[in-house]
Amino acid sequence: MEKILYTCLFMLFISGNIHAQERIIHGIVTTLDSIPLIGVEIDVRTTGQTVLTDSLGNFSVATDMKDKLKFKANGFYSTTVKVDDKARFLAVNLKLKPGDKQREYAVGYGHVSEEDLTSSITNLNKNDARFARFNDIFDVIRSMGVDVSSGEIRIRGDKSFQGNSAALVVVDGVIVDYDFLKTIKPIYVKSIDIIKDGASAVYGSRGANGVVVIKTLDGK
Repeated sequence: MEKILYTCLFMLFISGNIHAQERIIHGIVTTLDSIPLIGVEIDVRTTGQTVLTDSLGNFSVATDMKDKLKFKANGFYSTTVKVDDKARFLAVNLKLKPGDKQREYAVGYGHVSEEDLTSSITNLNKNDARFARFNDIFDVIRSMGVDVSSGEIRIRGDKSFQGNSAALVVVDGVIVDYDFLKTIKPIYVKSIDIIKDGASAVYGSRGANGVVVIKTLDGK
């Protein structure tokens, strides 16, 4: 009888100790500057539990001390966050993968609306613009509300920590300089994306001043 009593007390101690290490973590998942992401999968490493973010990007999940949470959504780079001992709230920002197909995934799977994305990404496509009417590629870019002067393309007025305000230029997936654009005739342009705000973060520090992404008909 005494042995049974000690066994019960031991089990209660172990159970209480385990529960004492568990806690509820609350948080929010966003993309770009502050757009909430819906239906992001959050996997808990220790338990294998999966929860989803709600319509406001919020989530709540039970974790152990020093647990790890993996955040993943279609069209975005996944990320793993180690839960700190004192953490009670997590703010996680997922980076959108570059490319039209990834945007389609992000919108198609309901993680974010097209309207929210276009607030940070301006697009001029061959289907709805006659590029041939422009004198040169710089006129096309100017038509999108971007400043082109003094050998620079400026999407944002302020200088970055690197001391310049020139936007990064990417043509058919390759980073090019301003002079290279002079070789591109408007008639051969398929589409142009002007990427600003937090969306340019996918290009790292080089995209701090925004990014001009050009696709040519030859590059398809």
